[in-house]
Amino acid sequence: MSSSQKSTIKVVIMIVILLLLSFTALNGFEIAGYRVLPIKSAINLGLDLQGGVSVLLEAKPKAGEKVTDEKMNGAVEVIRGRVDQLGVAEPLITRQGKTRILVELPGIDDSQRALELIGKTASLQFIGPDGKVILTGNNVRDAKAVYGGQNEPLVSLKFDSDGAKKFEKATREFLGKQIAIKLDEQIISAPTVQDVIPNGEAVITNLPDIEKAGELATLIRAGALPVDLEQLQIMSLGPTLGADSLTKSVKAGILGIALIILYMIIYYRVPGLVAGFSLIIYVILVLLVFVAIGATLTLPGIAGFILSIGMAVDANVLIFERLKEELENGKTLRAAIDSGFHRAITTILDSNITTIIAAVVLLYLGTGPVRGFAVTLIIGILVSFLTAVFITRILLVNLVNAKIFTNKKFFCCIRGEKQ
Repeated sequence: MSSSQKSTIKVVIMIVILLLLSFTALNGFEIAGYRVLPIKSAINLGLDLQGGVSVLLEAKPKAGEKVTDEKMNGAVEVIRGRVDQLGVAEPLITRQGKTRILVELPGIDDSQRALELIGKTASLQFIGPDGKVILTGNNVRDAKAVYGGQNEPLVSLKFDSDGAKKFEKATREFLGKQIAIKLDEQIISAPTVQDVIPNGEAVITNLPDIEKAGELATLIRAGALPVDLEQLQIMSLGPTLGADSLTKSVKAGILGIALIILYMIIYYRVPGLVAGFSLIIYVILVLLVFVAIGATLTLPGIAGFILSIGMAVDANVLIFERLKEELENGKTLRAAIDSGFHRAITTILDSNITTIIAAVVLLYLGTGPVRGFAVTLIIGILVSFLTAVFITRILLVNLVNAKIFTNKKFFCCIRGEKQ
């Protein structure tokens, strides 16, 4: 088999892969009982696209108590744990000011249950093996993550005087047995009693790392918070506006991609056709990545996605302009392709890296929709680099090697070109 025949086969294989990816993305498939949903059904939509519940809560301290940052952060963690019970994908839970918490839950049907679950006061209990309550969160004075004498992660607990007496009695009775710690009826830890604890100060051991110790300490502190969460504002948001926006965004995206591909074909000819092929693969791959990581798509996320499409096209333009320059200088098609990609790669890398740095800053400093925009932009840039640099190059090289297009006119369209 000649090299041109091998290259032709490679081109055909890439076209078949594109067709399979397109079919999978649009229709899904099922093999041996394992079903892959089409992208439209598999991607999670945010609150702005499918509706849901938005709740604004305010912490109300009991008499003589203050609402501190520590208590508010603990309350956020408790709410996050409750939302997990609802099975909500990508909820938005953020603090607003010093005493308020905003909770946005996309796709919630039973809004009343969500409101009841979010708004109730945290209930922390220490339960003995006999099922009886030993003490509650009201007896906990402090809980914090610390390192032990052998540098192992621990959670240090301190109880009030009444709690200390109850805990001493329980550790005598249940020595060698487990005491469960429940928050909102969910067991968050079940340490084994290793010693009698008479002074109201205990530690929880056998934790995997200091981060897990910190999470557990935060949950225990939150369960002991003397604050109530009052619902200031409740909104059930319908998906009508979001559905309209999504439909318009999808139509605009399809039209925009089609016009870009048409322009690239008219101006760059065969390289433009290859760029269109790569762009379609790029769109499908990005959507598949969204499905794989369970990302939630919002309108800002769509904006980041469309911006990354522009970055992908920009990379192709840089490559093809360098390719035309090499052809004008009299190089062969294969040499011009190699040289054009080599000259453009540095500029493409610089452009992508600076954009990714900006997106990472948004990801770490932003919240909610801003983070969604940053995530989609980063994913899009990484995939666009793969398609624009590697897939485009592989296909162009194999088209030349297969001798499907041998005339430079198919690769160059500016005035004064040297054939």
